Amino acid sequence: MSAAGTRSASRPAIRVRWARRRFRREAALMRRRVQERFTSSTLRDAVRQSELGIIALGIAAGGLAGLVASLLGLAAKGVHWLLFGPESAHGLSAIRDVEPLVLLLAPAAGGLLLAGLGLVVQRYWPRSPIDPIEANALHGGRMSLSDAAVVGAQNLVSNGFGASVGLEAAYTQAGGGIASRLGRAFGLRRGDLRVLVGCGAAGAIAASFQAPLTGAFYAFELVIGAYAIAHLAPVVAAAVTGTIVSRVLGGTTPVISGGVAPPDWDDGLMALAVGLCCGLAAIALMRGVTFTEAGLRRVIPWSWLRPAVGGLMVGALAQATPAVLSAGHAALHVTFMVEGPALPLFILLVLKALASAISIGSGFRGGLFFASLLLGALLGKVMAVPAAMLGIQVDPLLTAIVGMSAFGAAVIGAPLAMTFIALETTGDFAVAGVAVAAVLVSTTITRRLFGYSFATWRFHLRGEAIRSAHDVGWLHDLTVGKLMRREVRTVRSDTRLSSFRRDFPLGATEYVIALDRADRYAGLIHVAEAHSQEADEAETVEELIHLADQVLLPAQNAKQAMALFDAADAEALAVVDQRDTSRVLGLVKASYLLRRYSEELDKRRQDELGLSA
Repeated sequence: MSAAGTRSASRPAIRVRWARRRFRREAALMRRRVQERFTSSTLRDAVRQSELGIIALGIAAGGLAGLVASLLGLAAKGVHWLLFGPESAHGLSAIRDVEPLVLLLAPAAGGLLLAGLGLVVQRYWPRSPIDPIEANALHGGRMSLSDAAVVGAQNLVSNGFGASVGLEAAYTQAGGGIASRLGRAFGLRRGDLRVLVGCGAAGAIAASFQAPLTGAFYAFELVIGAYAIAHLAPVVAAAVTGTIVSRVLGGTTPVISGGVAPPDWDDGLMALAVGLCCGLAAIALMRGVTFTEAGLRRVIPWSWLRPAVGGLMVGALAQATPAVLSAGHAALHVTFMVEGPALPLFILLVLKALASAISIGSGFRGGLFFASLLLGALLGKVMAVPAAMLGIQVDPLLTAIVGMSAFGAAVIGAPLAMTFIALETTGDFAVAGVAVAAVLVSTTITRRLFGYSFATWRFHLRGEAIRSAHDVGWLHDLTVGKLMRREVRTVRSDTRLSSFRRDFPLGATEYVIALDRADRYAGLIHVAEAHSQEADEAETVEELIHLADQVLLPAQNAKQAMALFDAADAEALAVVDQRDTSRVLGLVKASYLLRRYSEELDKRRQDELGLSA
């Protein structure tokens, strides 16, 4: 093709890109105008400076999160009905009399659709979505609604076509994203924005299980990372609002159990054993997900093909029992309500664990939240059988509820939330007390032998040093480039000492940066040392240069800079653009760095305690 032909062929593409950029600019301008219209400065100030205003935003975030959770739940049930027939209305994991070919191929078809959706996402949203835990830990609560749309669509396809994942990832992503957008529209401070993201997640989880205490403490333990009296009202209000909305609209399925006999001492001892086994099994499951993912990557190098193959494997497992499909709400209900031998329960336990590991490892979007509840209930009920053989009479329903809480706490990393789910499932404080014992054992075992929940384990595999939602993002923002003093005095390293003393008398400045003949960093000179008697024998300032090999870079954060100060035993260090060129940008003193670090650390502690002004 000629050059003229090439230019003419490229003109439509250029026009499309130009039109797309113009549309985005106009859309952003329109959003800003709408925000300014509905959030005047007076209203923003009233909300930001009032505790009642934060509570009102929390209620709004919880209600919207409950609305989205209900709609997503209804949409998933609609997809189940279309693919698997009317019988799925009672729960996909309890479906009967369905064509084996449908069970086999539906998850594979979902994998292909998910791969196609992934190509579109990679084209228009190339960055990885930021979930509420990561947003609060690293980004001060800043989340994107586009991330919520992407995760919601992917999770809906995964769950709707039968992959062994729940919808809780989509719920919390949507709830956190809506809350973050709402908080930024009102110009909330960093600490208040993090709390509001927790409100969105609380409303989403509370709506998912119709359990407000579970949702509230999920937010405290996983999304906010701390509990404070000042944060109790907005978070609980959001959770209650989300629960009310979900109960009105439907779409979500609460965890319901039958009556449980009052626990006694034997039940307490059995709960400790269940907690121990749940902790070990949870570690095996989390390791198994990573092992499965690595194995599938080696065997199937094409990322677009892995979900389809994973779906086919889940469909093959569903030939044995459809209970491995989707989240497993109906299977958990059957586990609670139906008595049966241990062998089928153990087989379902193994198959469900395999299906969950394959689904997540092959690329389906979702998590292990509800799967961990089902697996824990199955394991607890299985353990009641050998206990009875040993003469220990325990209620299998009690061990199932205890196992649900213990396994969930080990995988999710929210012990109080999982204790409250036992309380809200049974309405029995005595059962909740036994569940606490099992939860403490399982979380202790997981923490000592593994060190991560599933969410933080995935962050660890990605290279993010996040152990919880505690705010460490401010430290990444407190960089050397922001802390350095740009107005610095410099001198050539071959300058005579007498000239240096004349140009830089005592009191003129404390440090002078020496440069070589190519104007690159050569070291630091202490002015007081240059005027001392010990320096009289030096002809040039080159003999007085210190820290020639110790410099800071502008992208380093305050913690990294403090480590370099300690290693160099220095009171000041120069900042250069990069080590190769060594062009001087500024100077940082250790005293100023420590003061700014302490100030920011104090602000974060006040935010966590709810004491920020």
